[in-house]
Amino acid sequence: MASTENKKSLLQKIIAIVLAFGPGIFAIGYTIGTGSVTSMIVAGSKFNMQLLWVLLLSCTFSGILMFAYGNYALITGETALYGFKKHLKFGKILAILIIVGITFGQWNSLMGILGISSNIIFEILALNFETLATYKYETVLITAVIIIVTFYLLMLVGKYTFFEKILVIFVTLMGLSFLLSLFFVQPLPVDVIKGLIPTIPDIPGGKMLVAAFVGTTMASATFLSRPLFVKGKGWTIKNLDQQKKDSITAAILIFVISGVIMAVAAGALFYEGKAVTQVLDMANTLEPVAGKWAVTIFFFGALSAGLSSIFPCLLIAPLLIADYQSGTLDTNSKQFRIITAIACLVALIGPAFGANPIEIQILSQVFNVFVLPIVILGIILMLSNKKVMKEYKTSIGVYIGMYAALFFSLVISYNGILALTEYF
Repeated sequence: MASTENKKSLLQKIIAIVLAFGPGIFAIGYTIGTGSVTSMIVAGSKFNMQLLWVLLLSCTFSGILMFAYGNYALITGETALYGFKKHLKFGKILAILIIVGITFGQWNSLMGILGISSNIIFEILALNFETLATYKYETVLITAVIIIVTFYLLMLVGKYTFFEKILVIFVTLMGLSFLLSLFFVQPLPVDVIKGLIPTIPDIPGGKMLVAAFVGTTMASATFLSRPLFVKGKGWTIKNLDQQKKDSITAAILIFVISGVIMAVAAGALFYEGKAVTQVLDMANTLEPVAGKWAVTIFFFGALSAGLSSIFPCLLIAPLLIADYQSGTLDTNSKQFRIITAIACLVALIGPAFGANPIEIQILSQVFNVFVLPIVILGIILMLSNKKVMKEYKTSIGVYIGMYAALFFSLVISYNGILALTEYF
């Protein structure tokens, strides 16, 4: 009896630890979606571990910016865009630019996410029902409609804690699937070390992937939405230490999960000289080594990544508008329902036109880069405003981190412009 009680209490403890994970789970949901999975796999298959340094820098800066935005919310009781509008000279214009830029990037991303998730489900079905192969377009489109309608209906009944619990499940499944995949294939340790030395691959598409990498791991939406999620969690100024730990944990987990995905692709595809251009190529990452089981495990991870991103992407526009208006999100409002319905319709554009979801996904991540410098500059100005922050002082280390992040984002934005001019 005692042993079953011990087992039960241990299981309960593990579940409690996972569920106690705070707003950082939304950071992982925003950051590691199919966009991130696609970028990591394409990079691993084309360039081995060469872009690991970009991932490390992006995750470090992400942790600092999540911490900065979270602290701002706990100290002032305000959300970010509302604060920009209220306290900065050109804050209103800045806030509107940010809303438009991030919504454009996230809705584009949603199109790719839905396309990839529907394609993954189609490939799983096609493995078991071969006759479906001739109806690929119809199956993918019907699947996309079912997924997006289901998520829309869930959005209408959900509250913060409900979204958080669903995300915890998806993110845990995703992390475990990719870690399991790593047991089948590993890159060479020397390539991992080389990947930490800054270099940009000097081949067509190299600049594009670097920009997509930063667009997906240093996502502006992650930082801007943090004050709302911190408030949704019910945290106050007493939770400053908890907020700090949550930011650090989220940044570390984003680096570990993303790095594992890149390593799986490098180990399975780069050494074989294979590149990823279609959704099925992503699953073939593991098939030569571990057969159909590996494909299923991998697809499960990629699907969890996609589904964990749909909620945050649908939430982003109403979140930012609510933030701009008053700093609170009402999921029961008419405004919320209309905006999320528009997002759902936009998401279906990719599958409806039969577009290649991998290309859409990488392009959408590149667009995310251009809003980043404004988002970083905004929080630097807010934290250095004595009237707003009163007696609270931000440490020099955090300032150095934020200015370094600003410089990094400007370099990557310039790189993104070059990448887009090469592409078009």
